[in-house]
Amino acid sequence: MASIFTKIINGEIPAYKIAEDENYLAFLDVFPLVVGHTLVIPKKEIDYIFDLDDQLLAGLHVFSKRVAKALQKAVPCKRIGVTVIGLEVPHAHVHLVPISTMDDMNFSRPKITVSKEVMEETLRKIKAQL
Repeated sequence: MASIFTKIINGEIPAYKIAEDENYLAFLDVFPLVVGHTLVIPKKEIDYIFDLDDQLLAGLHVFSKRVAKALQKAVPCKRIGVTVIGLEVPHAHVHLVPISTMDDMNFSRPKITVSKEVMEETLRKIKAQL
């Protein structure tokens, strides 16, 4: 069965897509820790990030870097935190989280609710920086 991320790639589920090429997709997390929390995925559905071949893994990080630089310009923060957990969705993914404190990366904290309007405005601001 296809992961929720594969369904987003295939257009079966809507997403706030930031950037996309033939191999990767970046989109806003709809269950974010903070405004601007972004997920970056390879389009090839592979569960565990270290099962990606070297070229796909390297490309994922280079693509993430480009998105992170735009994200940092668009969302007020000290830097962009990066983490890979990989337990919640069986599809390799990188979390890019705008942070100003260590607690901004605390995944045990409840997720925040962000209005559609704020999501759309955040998306517009990030895309403008790409």
